[in-house]
Amino acid sequence: MSLQVREASAGDAALIAELTRACWAERVAASSSGHREQTEQVRQDLQRGGGFILLLDGRPAGSVRWLPSDTETEVWEILRMGVLPAFRGQGLSQHLMEAIIHRAQAADVHELRLAVRAEQARVVDLYAVFEFELAPELEYARANPLQEPPTVMRRWLRR
Repeated sequence: MSLQVREASAGDAALIAELTRACWAERVAASSSGHREQTEQVRQDLQRGGGFILLLDGRPAGSVRWLPSDTETEVWEILRMGVLPAFRGQGLSQHLMEAIIHRAQAADVHELRLAVRAEQARVVDLYAVFEFELAPELEYARANPLQEPPTVMRRWLRR
């Protein structure tokens, strides 16, 4: 099995939108905007921030994106990380997370943040392995007002 994580370009927006919808299916609450991911929104996110695509034997298996914080210049928010159902259970999301951590360190980012939806609380332990900690004092800027606010986690890269 050949595994590759490559940085996404704006030309990958349709693929990432499709991957996100497929990764969210039957995994995340139906009210999540990830189920309605649109190519144009992904393209804007990639231009403002960035993303990675996980490939197994040359086939797309997952993706993740990041955006700079709207209010803090040295903070990135991790968005929409997911692995397709056929590839889950192999620890592949760690490759996406490691790619973002290394990219953020190279960009001199001081902090990474991510949101954990209430129905996905089991992933808190997964993110803790990557040195993310609960940050109850932070509110998620992109929270869906129709849902319970997600829990924010952070990882300090530099202080």
